Amino acid sequence: MKFLAVLLAAGMLAFLGAVICIIASVPLAASPARALPGGADNASAAAASPGPQRSLSALHGAGGSAGPPALPGAPAASAHPLPPVPLFSRFLCTPLAAACPSGAEPGDAAPGEREELLLLQSTAEQLRQTALQQEARIRADQDTIRELTGKLGRCESGLPRGLQEAGPRRDTMADGPWDSPALILELEDAVRALRDRIDRIEQELPARVNFSAAPAPTPVVPTALHSKMDELEGQLLAKVLALEKERMALGHSSQQQRQEVEKELDALQDRVAELEHGSSAYSPPDAFKISIPIRNNYMYARVRKALPELYAFTVCMWLRSRSGGTGQGTPFSYSVPGQANEIVLLEAGHDPMELLINDKVAQLPLSLKDNGWHHICIAWTTRDGLWSAYQDGELRGSGENLAAWHPIKPHGILILGQEQDTLGGRFDATQAFVGDIAQFNLWDHALTPAQVLGIANCTGPLLGNILPWEDKLVEAFGGATKAAFDVCKGRAKA
Repeated sequence: MKFLAVLLAAGMLAFLGAVICIIASVPLAASPARALPGGADNASAAAASPGPQRSLSALHGAGGSAGPPALPGAPAASAHPLPPVPLFSRFLCTPLAAACPSGAEPGDAAPGEREELLLLQSTAEQLRQTALQQEARIRADQDTIRELTGKLGRCESGLPRGLQEAGPRRDTMADGPWDSPALILELEDAVRALRDRIDRIEQELPARVNFSAAPAPTPVVPTALHSKMDELEGQLLAKVLALEKERMALGHSSQQQRQEVEKELDALQDRVAELEHGSSAYSPPDAFKISIPIRNNYMYARVRKALPELYAFTVCMWLRSRSGGTGQGTPFSYSVPGQANEIVLLEAGHDPMELLINDKVAQLPLSLKDNGWHHICIAWTTRDGLWSAYQDGELRGSGENLAAWHPIKPHGILILGQEQDTLGGRFDATQAFVGDIAQFNLWDHALTPAQVLGIANCTGPLLGNILPWEDKLVEAFGGATKAAFDVCKGRAKA
């Protein structure tokens, strides 16, 4: 913009000088009657009127009121008057010489016109000198602007390679990964060096450019450099933040791993200490019992394993009741969504023990009122609803039409010691079991009488293929306890 403004001012000054030169040459361009050769007649003398008329005739040509100029050898105007010619205003564009032509000597003009002519000539000379000075200044400004533009262009083109030009050339890629602290410090030093170079360029610009005229567009370039510098700084900051987040994540992950390893080591040390002191809780895994000391609605044990769909089953367990002859309660209950009494073994009050399957009831001829250990097995199949009940290895009863053709539904909840009125809850204290439970096993088929007898007399132990009696599958709640117990040895001692 400054360059255009300077060119426009120089052009205006040159045009003004040319106009002044034209005005100064007007009195000399329109001479008196002697400019016409042989013009001594009255018509040519009358055509040369003094003062302003000569100036107008010089500017507008020969179309004035005096008529056309007489040609050499033409007859006098008084002899053959010509018809009046219409006036046309037109300019004469004549190339000017290096110096404004005088056209006439000073002695031919009046004294007032001579002074005016001298004044106009001096003014034209001053304007000419001013135009020459402006032209020289414009050329100097052009050189300065061209030089600054070249330097700023080199700065702009060299900005992406600033990391190489800011300091000694080094192979930073070989020093380490991009996220190393040394590389980040080196990038920051390079950015500072680039900022110092830009500041020096900004300080040199006012000394080389004349700011007396309109503001030049050159300060826009440092602004662009600043924006690029800000962009680089933003990228560096984002990289540093990303590295910091990764470092924190790695530290957190390593801390969690360390805590998990320490926890496992502590568990192993506790296990080793138990083994060294001979206080291993359950060895083998099925050598334990569940004890429910009092009748309530919150002590129970839950089996963690879900049952599949069953078309037949055999359930066996060792029971010792401590109810005092007022009903054995519920040794176990299995409920599924939509049916709380899918499988229930229950003795309420003075009624006999009952087996419920899908709310269908069969009374079992079993008795546990002597407060001793007894082995109980119950087998059932969906075909015709056949069932069998064993106590201490002997068949005590059997029947049919117990929930015939009804398969046992899967994905239910198996509770030891409580009867479920809803899925997994709403226990009734009057139906709770009081005593000990051990070796609760479940098979998906009916066991033979010989197999039942071998389990009962401890000669043929057998774990359930659907639900074995293992410590990890049984969890006690509400005050019910789990203690080491070998049922065969314990029954002999009792």
